[in-house]
Amino acid sequence: MRTGIIIVDHGSRREESNLMLEELAALFAKRFAQMYEIVEPAHMELAEPSIATAYDRCVKRGAERVVVCPFFLGPGKHWTQDIPRLTAEAAQAHPATQYHVAQTLGIDDLILDLLQKRIGWCTEHEYNCDNCRGTIRSGESGVAIPAAPSHGH
Repeated sequence: MRTGIIIVDHGSRREESNLMLEELAALFAKRFAQMYEIVEPAHMELAEPSIATAYDRCVKRGAERVVVCPFFLGPGKHWTQDIPRLTAEAAQAHPATQYHVAQTLGIDDLILDLLQKRIGWCTEHEYNCDNCRGTIRSGESGVAIPAAPSHGH
């Protein structure tokens, strides 16, 4: 049985965030090509490809089973309700397929290592790197605090 993998994030109005997931899925597909021939990105909402679009693409590429892997940290409402519902709805168009929603990233030694890597970057660059310099993320004095956005995302 051929397995398709869908890596799904929330989806964003910011194109840069959506493109990051596509890059992540492509890197995953390349690294694990011997294990998974079919890997597709998806956004739960706000952007394409949706879970339904990604599911269709997996099936068109030969998947008979689809594993939806949430790119989320915790097991909140999106993991317990939204993603399974959207996946089940997508699967209805392909009754010969099976699906499974994987766990969220959660608490894992690899997450701890990644946190240390991110913190280490700050300390190694004396808390003043090109990624944050001149932005509100830097904590520098004199950087204007922008007004809060009116939407929740």
